[in-house]
Amino acid sequence: MDFYLFQNNGIEFLPKFLTSLAIGLLIGLERERTPSAKAGLRTFTLVALLGTLAAMLSEKIDLPWLLVAGWVVIGAMIIAAYINKPTEEGDPGTTTVAALLMCYGLGALIWYEQATLAIMLAIGTTALLYFKPELRGITQRLTRRDLVSILQFSVLTFVILPILPNQNYGPYGAFNPHQAWVMVVLISGLSLAGYVALHLVKQRYGAPLLGLFGGLVSSTATSLVYARHSKNSVNMVRLSAVVILIANLVVLVRLSVLGAVVSPAVVPHLLPVMGIGLLFGLISTLIGWGRLQTSSELPLPETANPTEIHAALGFGLLYVVVLLCSAWLSDIAGSKGLYAVALVSGLTDVDAITLSSLHLLDLGKLSVDQAVSGIALAYISNLAFKFGLVLFIGGTALARRVAFGFAAMAIGVGVGLLFL
Repeated sequence: MDFYLFQNNGIEFLPKFLTSLAIGLLIGLERERTPSAKAGLRTFTLVALLGTLAAMLSEKIDLPWLLVAGWVVIGAMIIAAYINKPTEEGDPGTTTVAALLMCYGLGALIWYEQATLAIMLAIGTTALLYFKPELRGITQRLTRRDLVSILQFSVLTFVILPILPNQNYGPYGAFNPHQAWVMVVLISGLSLAGYVALHLVKQRYGAPLLGLFGGLVSSTATSLVYARHSKNSVNMVRLSAVVILIANLVVLVRLSVLGAVVSPAVVPHLLPVMGIGLLFGLISTLIGWGRLQTSSELPLPETANPTEIHAALGFGLLYVVVLLCSAWLSDIAGSKGLYAVALVSGLTDVDAITLSSLHLLDLGKLSVDQAVSGIALAYISNLAFKFGLVLFIGGTALARRVAFGFAAMAIGVGVGLLFL
């Protein structure tokens, strides 16, 4: 009976207001650190509580405009504070105004049973406010070419993708324009992340990150660039070998990520194969890293922009060709046909056969073991091609240092296949 009375007194709404209080304190704590901000800990806390209170009143008395009116009043008050007394630093206060309005909205969101979303947004907002110097540094280091890459990726994702038909065409119903372009967006996005990171980091953090991001963009291009630079000195040969090995280790992680995103059902079968290859390759790479001496300068891999339209179309065309060939040869020759396509296509690009195999798996045209075996064979074929590239361009000294690592990766992947 006493609990019922508490409910009638509105105590049951207290948890919502406490959540608003916590959100206001979180964002306000960050703003309190900024001397030029006109709103701090107390103001943000009160605004968050006001957002929840305004949402509650607008619902209880059926006046939806009350919530919007509170938003307008809060915005007008903080803008007036900056107009009447500008800060010495010349800060117009737009960030604090936006943060305050956001805080009010989050308070309202809590009333409408969206506390989890409100808390996530509050943490994200606080992070954006706190990491202002780092974000500004990143934007200043981005070149025009980097910004063009991001815009081109936006075109690939938000302009081209929505207009493509989501329907199966061609023999075996294997070609779906929308799904094919999703694969293009997936590869372009993954490569773009490495491309931007590579140009932000550059040489400042050494061989591991150069190999890591170079492998995300293009392990083949990274191998080619460092093979060319390996003839400068003995130290450069060792460093080039380590960077090339790291870049090709990243491919194993990349293939695992693609499998998890495109066809999660394949992950329990794909991870052991890729994981053992990664383990074997990592051990050999660490041995080479232990013998490495610091080099005075690290060349930056000259990777191409992965989001250019012609690059995206090229990968899309390759994906479709490999997909249709895989479906056709698998139909007439079984797994041997798929493996033949994997060996040939893997020489130049392992992503296309990986995505094609995963798509055919989802269509029920391949078993899990066949798909994983095709991906593994494509990776081994790709390693063989890159080793020939290293030998031809970098010479025997580099090839000897890379051979052990490449062999370890290939053997590891082969051992993983035995567990299928």
